Amino acid sequence: MSGRARLALGAWAATLMASCALLPLVDPATWIFQAACLLAIQSGVGAAARQVPLPRPLTVAAQALVGLLTLTLAFAREQALAGLLPGPDTFRHFADLLRQGGDDIARYAIPAPLESDGIRLMLVGGVLVIGLLVDTLAVTFRSAAPAGLPLLALYSVAAGLSEGGTDWLWFLVAAAGYLMLLLIEGRDRLSQWGRVFGGAPRTPGGEPAAATAPVRTGRRIGAVALGVALVVPLALPAMDGGLLDGTGTGVGSGGGGGGTISAVNPLVSLRDSLNVDEDRQVLSLRTRTSDISDLYLRIVSLDDFDGTTWKPSKRQIVSVPDGTFPLPTGLSPEVERTEITTAISAADWYAQDWLPMPYPPSGVRVGGEWRYEPVGMTLVGDHGQNTRGLTYQVRSLRVRPTAEQLAAAPRPPASLESEYTELPDSLPPVVARTAREVTEGAATAYDRAVALQEYFAINGGFEYDTDVQVGSGSQAIARFLKEKQGFCIHFSFAMAAMARSLDIPARVAVGFAPGSPQTDGSVSVSLRDAHAWPELYFEGVGWTRFEPTPNRGSMPAYTVPDAPGTSVPDVARPSREASEAPSASASASESCTAQQKKLEGCASESPEAALAAGDDGPKWYALLLWALAGLLVLAVPLSPMLWRARARAVRLGAHGRGAADAAAHTLAAWQELTDTAWDYGIVPDDSLTPRRAAARIIRLGRLDPVAAEAVHRVAGAVEQALYAPRPRPAAGLADDVQRVTAGLRARSGRSTRLRARFAPRSAVRAAWAASARWTALRHRVRAARPALPRRPLRQRG
Repeated sequence: MSGRARLALGAWAATLMASCALLPLVDPATWIFQAACLLAIQSGVGAAARQVPLPRPLTVAAQALVGLLTLTLAFAREQALAGLLPGPDTFRHFADLLRQGGDDIARYAIPAPLESDGIRLMLVGGVLVIGLLVDTLAVTFRSAAPAGLPLLALYSVAAGLSEGGTDWLWFLVAAAGYLMLLLIEGRDRLSQWGRVFGGAPRTPGGEPAAATAPVRTGRRIGAVALGVALVVPLALPAMDGGLLDGTGTGVGSGGGGGGTISAVNPLVSLRDSLNVDEDRQVLSLRTRTSDISDLYLRIVSLDDFDGTTWKPSKRQIVSVPDGTFPLPTGLSPEVERTEITTAISAADWYAQDWLPMPYPPSGVRVGGEWRYEPVGMTLVGDHGQNTRGLTYQVRSLRVRPTAEQLAAAPRPPASLESEYTELPDSLPPVVARTAREVTEGAATAYDRAVALQEYFAINGGFEYDTDVQVGSGSQAIARFLKEKQGFCIHFSFAMAAMARSLDIPARVAVGFAPGSPQTDGSVSVSLRDAHAWPELYFEGVGWTRFEPTPNRGSMPAYTVPDAPGTSVPDVARPSREASEAPSASASASESCTAQQKKLEGCASESPEAALAAGDDGPKWYALLLWALAGLLVLAVPLSPMLWRARARAVRLGAHGRGAADAAAHTLAAWQELTDTAWDYGIVPDDSLTPRRAAARIIRLGRLDPVAAEAVHRVAGAVEQALYAPRPRPAAGLADDVQRVTAGLRARSGRSTRLRARFAPRSAVRAAWAASARWTALRHRVRAARPALPRRPLRQRG
């Protein structure tokens, strides 16, 4: 392996080692494999461009272009031209993803979810940019020391965001990668001088000890430097209150009643907690009410819609109120309500940062450090507090509005309507158009909401399917409306977005559907009860649950208008097969019985599917194969030009100082001159002497005096190398060949020049060389094959 190839490999490894500092920030950390593959493609293009060789700016440009193509394949294939070439839509999509990634970074706690395409683009794209800078500095411009700056920037970003106690380990890995890069460059520079130091060998391998002294010294210096960097900070006084100083591991900003939720996407948090294959009990409930069809356990609401997904807004949190909570927003005294008490016990493996509660809660008795978010009426753990093994009691209101009250609801306050009906410009127009078509003729907001629920749950032709992958991009809802297959995430997201398009305030709640009654009087909430549903706001009633997902949960009684001919089934009973209380099973069909559920004979909605929108794009390894195929398609038509450029660089490159090396260099220069003439249409004639061949090239190429003199000088050097007893090295042969090339180019037409560059005739020598190697290989194989004894010929008598 050449020195530059080793240096390129070192730059690739150093970038990846520094990128390891980002691993604790995202879960899972599988993005590093995609980044490694795309970075390898980018580095490989740089190595190939330097072998040609291309000018340095063109080498960097080629790497940047390939990096952009691979990112387009990975993140914006649908927006690209022919699925590969980036266009205006591609860059707009990148901007949307980066904006989404910035919002997600502000919302999520460490580790953030990898399902966010914005965060993934930031990670993979950032590694490619840093890798390009490191490769450019260390390999293209042969200066490894400044390459430490982008590596330091990469580590510093990770260290500034990380809250773990293993930062020293990632610093050690990143620093080791940088030192490795410096050592590779040092060895490469020393090797260009040959064996500088002499002396008797003192090592068992026979290498002079003095020759290895610089390498050993560099290793020792690097080890000492790493030790000092790790140990000295421990002996220095601690400095608190800095820019990157954390206030704890929880979501609050310390003690007191202030602070903000900095933090957790409940979809990802719940999915991570429930990411097991078997159906396990999550929560156990005890309540005195006999009807649990409305006993949904709400974790948090998602009220921020950016066109790609729904997220919880970043809001102020306060201390948990003592006694009775304030009434929920918009609830008037005329609406019937009763208070129920529910005792809840969480499994010892279920670690959720948000407290699952019936909505709206009116009081909570819970131990530990919890904070209250007033707008969503949710409790969130502070300083690492979660639900693992927790037992708590919740008092909640069972609100029972009538259809008349909902239909007569006045217009909501302007500030609330503005906040909860906001839709991004990236939302496809088909969403609003479908909402208008479905609700055509509906007189009130309530009628439109019921029409939307019926459209999804009953008469719209939708199917409940946990295996479908509709996607999470800006086209996800439009694709779901077209395919009409999905599960609770798709139904709730689509209905909330369509309700907002009709000026109905809407958000999405995440939590658990009602569980299954047990023989001991408790209610078991299991993994398959993980659920999401839309909440729509009606003034006088407040946030009101709807159930658009077929075969899940139960339709609220207030969604059945008092009108003949309604297609809504009897809502006094659950929409799934259960006698008095809904089953906890997320059955894929209505024929799934409770006994089948216990035997796990029903198709289940896995937590991964239920709580994170699927990625409908191709896998990263498929994109890698596409990228390699694209590079191959580009390389095949350009292979003659690339081979010719490589041959020219080798023939006219550096050479030894001895007589034998000088002769070889002279003959190589002559070969390059004759092949260049061949590319411009002057077929070589091997029967001619160098002097007569030179005259022929001058005559057919109509060269000017300067180029003609250069041809004669090269021919004279060839005659001396062939016939002189002791050939002398000839200086300036490469420059002479360049003069001849310029002269031939100046005397040729445009078509001849283009053919000489992109389809050179002399490239046929590559095929001849391959044929010769193949023939030699066959001869060697035939010679190595043992000879079989000949059978004597039988004579016929």
